Amino acid sequence: MSTNIQNLLTPALVVFPEIVDHNIDVTLVRLNGNPERWRPHVKTAKLISTMRQMTAHGIRNFKCATTLELLTVCEAGASDVLVAFACWGPRARRVAEIALEFPKVAISALVEDARNLTEWKATRIGIFIDVNPGGNRTGIEQDRIDDIVELAREIQRAGLEFRGLHYYDGHHRQADLAERTSAAWAGYDRLMEIVAALVSAGRAPAEVITSGTPALPCSISYPGFLNASFVHRVSPGTVVYNDTSSLEQLPDWGYQPAVFVLATVISHPIDGIVTCDAGHKSVSADAGIPNCAVRGRPDLEPLGPSEEHLPIRVPAGSTAPEPGDLLYLLPRHVCPTVNNFNDAVLVTDVGLTIVPVTARGREAPLPAEPATP
Repeated sequence: MSTNIQNLLTPALVVFPEIVDHNIDVTLVRLNGNPERWRPHVKTAKLISTMRQMTAHGIRNFKCATTLELLTVCEAGASDVLVAFACWGPRARRVAEIALEFPKVAISALVEDARNLTEWKATRIGIFIDVNPGGNRTGIEQDRIDDIVELAREIQRAGLEFRGLHYYDGHHRQADLAERTSAAWAGYDRLMEIVAALVSAGRAPAEVITSGTPALPCSISYPGFLNASFVHRVSPGTVVYNDTSSLEQLPDWGYQPAVFVLATVISHPIDGIVTCDAGHKSVSADAGIPNCAVRGRPDLEPLGPSEEHLPIRVPAGSTAPEPGDLLYLLPRHVCPTVNNFNDAVLVTDVGLTIVPVTARGREAPLPAEPATP
């Protein structure tokens, strides 16, 4: 353990666990104190220590995308995990293996195509139908109600458990919350029509999952989800750490940033520009430029990064940071930023602790099956 931030090699991923606890509490307050209403996606958390903070708050239901995330969250104490990703071939087999390794954890997968059901026969994997709410990433289009009902029938004919519907409406990111809510509620009205059709067909869903971070306020305020015949859960993951995007989307919720990239100013190449050592291999630029903000220095403007360098504009009249100075960079998109680091620094009152970013990347590819002699 080190007690001095100055001793860290930069760029470094720094995590404040007390703020993580605060953000979890803020979310649970919005969910009326009921952790059963939250199925957070652990693509953000990545650290098993963060996942254990979540389970310590009574959160037992999770989402994930990779088999390494699945393995990690099961080890962290999850009771129920949805692999929110269409799994075929070796990925499906690995999910089934992990389910056997953790028999007390209810593990489910997404399906949008009846042909995918063959991957899950003779396994203990539950099935959620993936409904496309208009983001056009995955899922059955929400207007194809008859096809959704038929797929539910196919799931049960295959001897599998139909657990419910997955409806990720993360494409609703309108800056105006009223506009965002109107768009989201129109989709939820359609989703309730799907539920009604399934109930009429004797295939009532036990659970309906909606909303990442942007649509969270829209989802928890939708009247149709209150006192519904199914369990409704929301699935934001970003809010455990937060970033500039989530803080803009939920400005009045009381969330605080819990993760920063610590960077060192390495150059002052020209007047009005300084450069630090945190390029896009450290702070993800997938959400656009600027890819971050500098804590405590709203006057500084991060520019387009290269792999290892981040130039920052210093406006006229502002004091430029000196080479050797440390900057705390708040990512625009924290999830892939966390995934950029092998290790994280936990900052607490007692000092600094270095821990692995447990679910970073993916498991090694499964070995090829031996050739038949």
